[in-house]
Amino acid sequence: MEEGTLKSPSNSGSTVPHGGTEEYGNGLDYGDADPFQWDTREDCQVRQILDRIADKWSLLVIALLDQRRLRFTELRREIDGISQRMLTVTLRQLERDGLVQRTVHPVVPPRVEYELTPLGGTLHHTIQSLVTWTEEHQNEIAAARSSYDARAADAEGGAGA
Repeated sequence: MEEGTLKSPSNSGSTVPHGGTEEYGNGLDYGDADPFQWDTREDCQVRQILDRIADKWSLLVIALLDQRRLRFTELRREIDGISQRMLTVTLRQLERDGLVQRTVHPVVPPRVEYELTPLGGTLHHTIQSLVTWTEEHQNEIAAARSSYDARAADAEGGAGA
């Protein structure tokens, strides 16, 4: 069994299904804040979806397609550093997940456009909230990083003495 899953031996032996409000053998009732809801097992649907939408290329594609249709070449030009293959894979996966719609226009040469589906549009709003939060708290995060780095440097310096 995998380490860290509900069925793993190190998890107090509990096999309570995710999302339940029963105790997990450790005396805590997690209620709706179940920390195991994003299980790391490969067959966990939530984990798979989060992995898909949280990768950097998907986030950029979703952001660029907000309120507009773009052709493949336009997307590639807008996304610095993405290869043709990676953009193709990303678009296919987003299309498979129902977040992006691909339209092929019957002209020669074929013209292919991509746009967000209504479902993809709802995801864009969520991503925008995350970006807004990041912008509002970037100075606090930078200060916390500096403080942590200083403590880590002090600890390394003290360990070698």
